Amino acid sequence: MPLLLIGLNHNSAEVSIRETVAFAPESVPSALQELQAMMSAEVSILSTCNRTEVVLAVPDHSSLDEHLVVAWLHRYHGLDADQLGPHLYYYREQEVVAHLMAVASGLDSLVLGEPQILGQLKSAVSVARDAGSIDSILMRLYQRVFAAAKRVRTETAIGENPVSVAYAAVDLAGRIYESLSSLQVLLVGAGDTIALVGSHLKSAGAQKITIANRSLERGHALAESLQATACLLSDLPDILPSIDIVVSSTASQLPILGKGLIETALRKRKHKPMLLIDIAVPRDVEAEVAELEDVYLYTVDDLRGIVDQNKAQREQEAERAHAILRQEVAAYERLVRADASTELIRCYREQAHELAQAELDRAKKELAAGRDPEQVIEMMTRALTNKLLHAPSRGLKSLAEDDPAQLELAKRLLDLP
Repeated sequence: MPLLLIGLNHNSAEVSIRETVAFAPESVPSALQELQAMMSAEVSILSTCNRTEVVLAVPDHSSLDEHLVVAWLHRYHGLDADQLGPHLYYYREQEVVAHLMAVASGLDSLVLGEPQILGQLKSAVSVARDAGSIDSILMRLYQRVFAAAKRVRTETAIGENPVSVAYAAVDLAGRIYESLSSLQVLLVGAGDTIALVGSHLKSAGAQKITIANRSLERGHALAESLQATACLLSDLPDILPSIDIVVSSTASQLPILGKGLIETALRKRKHKPMLLIDIAVPRDVEAEVAELEDVYLYTVDDLRGIVDQNKAQREQEAERAHAILRQEVAAYERLVRADASTELIRCYREQAHELAQAELDRAKKELAAGRDPEQVIEMMTRALTNKLLHAPSRGLKSLAEDDPAQLELAKRLLDLP
């Protein structure tokens, strides 16, 4: 059955191009229905910050014109003709299956192995189902895609090692401390990186978080989203003595956490150890802080070493994941072929039933006319046998003339010695 996927992603197009074909969530249902009506096909649309992909499927003996879909994309988004041309990729049939499985498994993501894409793809399928734009072909395909992604997650460690500095910082804290729930955590800054660190900390079980920022308003906004408290950078001398973990990422050109400030805090906390993670460039923590006992200082370079190591491990796991997906693609192809035989068997049985019914009706008329039942049954049996065997017999003769080697296959098919 024909499958077509047309899309662009972070590899084929810059963000300035990707954003021109991004679908607003509220517009997707109507877009699906419009394209479905135009192409007489099942349709799904996946639209994220890193990719937009349109998948179409039609029954056997139908065709999908990729030029119509591309023209629709340009028209729908108000783009100049062929503006997307150099950035689009096209997949058909088995390539579609392999690509979707790779996407769902995080193997085609900007961050190798990231799990969010699977949820985004499931959401896209749910939207298409609610819009009525997908039916049995794509639903079965996506079921196999999701099963393949689950197998990759279960049988490999593709998503286990952090590959972002923010996540690596939290992962490091989790390795040093048995539990984060009772520890006092200070986040210095309120930008995107610190927001991401805070989100990861909450997921890791941290409950006592303080945001220190130059702007109290922005600090409060982030603190509210994390159920944390906020303070000014000027409050650091008062707060630091109670802090166990510090993660800092500001845009300051000068260090915010000096050796003297940390030394004073350590004295007040009776030299209870502190973990400082500085992911700012330039550094927020003076290099001399590393000279202090009871301080464990990690910089962005330390974390990048961890991230690079983890990326290498993910790439090794990706090789295993691709091997799994090759198996899953082959399994899907076998399923499709089995479906083709199922339809053939159904048609053959239906034909046999019609022939049998016709002979049965004729036999009933003969019996009603007073013919000898034994003769009627014999006549019906002979006629039905001849009709059932006529087409196969003709096919065998043709096969013997055109390709005698296939006769062995025919013998197996007919279960003949």
